[in-house]
Amino acid sequence: MIKERKGHLFKDREISWLNFNGRVLQEAEDPKNPLMERIKFLAIFSSNLDEFFRVRVAQIRRLQKINNKKTISEFQSSPDEILSEIQRTVLILQDKFTEIYEDKVLPQLNKEKIFLVEENQVSVKEAELVQQYFKSQVINQLFPVILDNLKHIPHLRDRSIYLAVRMKKSASNQEPKHAIIEIPTGIINRFFTLPENEEGQHIILLENIIRLNFKRIFSIFDYQEFESYIIKLTRDAEYQISKDENDYQVNFLDKIQKSLKQRSKGIPTRFVYDETMPKDMLSFIIQKLELKNVNLIPGGRYHNFKDFMDFPKVGKPENYFSSFSQIPVPVFDNSKTMFEAIAQKDVLIHQPYQSFDYLIRLLREAAIDPKVTTILITLYRVAKHSNVVNALINAVKNGKKVMVLMELQARFDEESNIYWTNQLQEAGASVHFGKPGQKVHAKMCLIFRKEEKELVKYAHLSTGNYNGQTAKLYSDFSLFTKDKRITEELDALSDLLFVNLKRTGFKHLLIAPDFMKRQLIQLIDQEAKNAKEGKPAFIKAKMNSLVDTEIIQKLYDASNAGVKIELIVRGICCLVPNVPGSSENIEVRSIIDRFLEHARLFIFCNQLDSKTYLSSADWMTRNLVNRIECAFPIYDKENQKFISDIFDIQWNDPLKARKIDGLSDLNYCNLSPSDSSISAQMQTYQYIKDK
Repeated sequence: MIKERKGHLFKDREISWLNFNGRVLQEAEDPKNPLMERIKFLAIFSSNLDEFFRVRVAQIRRLQKINNKKTISEFQSSPDEILSEIQRTVLILQDKFTEIYEDKVLPQLNKEKIFLVEENQVSVKEAELVQQYFKSQVINQLFPVILDNLKHIPHLRDRSIYLAVRMKKSASNQEPKHAIIEIPTGIINRFFTLPENEEGQHIILLENIIRLNFKRIFSIFDYQEFESYIIKLTRDAEYQISKDENDYQVNFLDKIQKSLKQRSKGIPTRFVYDETMPKDMLSFIIQKLELKNVNLIPGGRYHNFKDFMDFPKVGKPENYFSSFSQIPVPVFDNSKTMFEAIAQKDVLIHQPYQSFDYLIRLLREAAIDPKVTTILITLYRVAKHSNVVNALINAVKNGKKVMVLMELQARFDEESNIYWTNQLQEAGASVHFGKPGQKVHAKMCLIFRKEEKELVKYAHLSTGNYNGQTAKLYSDFSLFTKDKRITEELDALSDLLFVNLKRTGFKHLLIAPDFMKRQLIQLIDQEAKNAKEGKPAFIKAKMNSLVDTEIIQKLYDASNAGVKIELIVRGICCLVPNVPGSSENIEVRSIIDRFLEHARLFIFCNQLDSKTYLSSADWMTRNLVNRIECAFPIYDKENQKFISDIFDIQWNDPLKARKIDGLSDLNYCNLSPSDSSISAQMQTYQYIKDK
């Protein structure tokens, strides 16, 4: 779905996102990836699709209620048209998913003597073990609901899977009964690994353990025949909170906690079911659950495939990505303190190739350093077990003033962030929640240190979250600096974040929502002006998503002026490249690989004296207009080259780069691959190691 405006083309963001998830599915299909990692890519695909229906489809359905035929904007079609195209595309992807799992991954698992056994495939000895496990661990967690004569609709929880059961007596004309049972995967591991035998390794899923014990579960009815099928309901994940400035800080935590309960009651957006379910039974379930205007998605025997992220660690080492040791940062490792190293020069590191733990070390040292007075930090997504927060709590215990901007509205991480908010507040830290209606997405830490009667500021800025777990899986940049050009403006930004004091005059940082978009447009326009004057001009940028229509329009204008534009966009890309008269000087590539490409970087030629920025902000309207974001400049020439080199390595990825063409967005670039070729991520690792 592509719309035209003033001769330029804009791709629908929802279809572009589905194409991105199609690229994830390609990784599951790729036989060059280790077998167990292919299973994880299937799980990522499933998890992504869940979130898509909970957030994006839910939002379109809300618009559909207002006016189902009216176009959403001049760049998007009507809700009816978009939902219809989503349904068509998702069904294609779902069929592809089933094909990959059943025809490619499962046979390969069996070849490795790893078998996912169904309830009728276990041996007598295995059945005894399963029965014991069921009696001791499972049965007390099951609460069946009999549907037939039920007047009130049973509530199906979002993100849970259920067994829809039909039971009847043999050789009887009695009407069958129907029931649903929630599979308690949040309490019990979905995978039960049976003892290895001469045949190989058998694994049985929790739902199949339940199927094996239907007679025990429904013994009160004395039924002999049972058939069952997995079903799953996805609900709208949005919730509403008051934006009243007067009581925002005081009551916001309570409001978030109360609002989160709305999610369990959200309007259904998708119903996924086993496509082998008889039509009459499917109709009965849909009618009983009153599922109207819901995307009906047929699937295979297993749903909630995201659980396969925790597939048992079985099989040979070569069935997994090989481990690698993180590359040390000599300037830190050879210095007595982090402050001593940062005082010498700006230090830029690239995770996960280099360790996130250098930030933990900085916070740990700051916590006990008698010269440190204050630590300011923004937290967006916090790990379940957070050494960052533990270090901050330790700083409070050591008498430091600790001020934390905790973003409680980080979608799907609210509960974790609420937990750590309570821990920080109990310890004595000052915890703030930003501004109503504006998420704080900037990733920054500012440390104040007394040095020879002067208060010196040290800063850490990142393209990624202060989350030690995702830092092992996400590709991000981190900058450690005491450059006054940056630290003074971060201090000004902290006035906005912590005391709501309006500040202007940012000359170095690009700050959203007030300045960043305008400054980015000025940088793009300057490249266009230089190109028209015959001067060198290019733009290189990498981001998760490119959606903002005004930015896209400016990129089209720059292309028409002769600016060479190279974009690496992992996810949504509404820009359509290589269109004569619009974007013939724009190329877009996407990389899906072992690590999630999460860094945002922007390089502007600036007549060969390049301006380089790193940021947590995508070129999306929500980031540039509705969030507090920060793009920070890289002034050190060596660090600029480091970023530029890594961009070029990724741009020329011979294995994992896809060409974004505005159509399928699924075709590999195939930049001279050979049997000895390695992906850009492994080239990046080697590049950093060689340095």
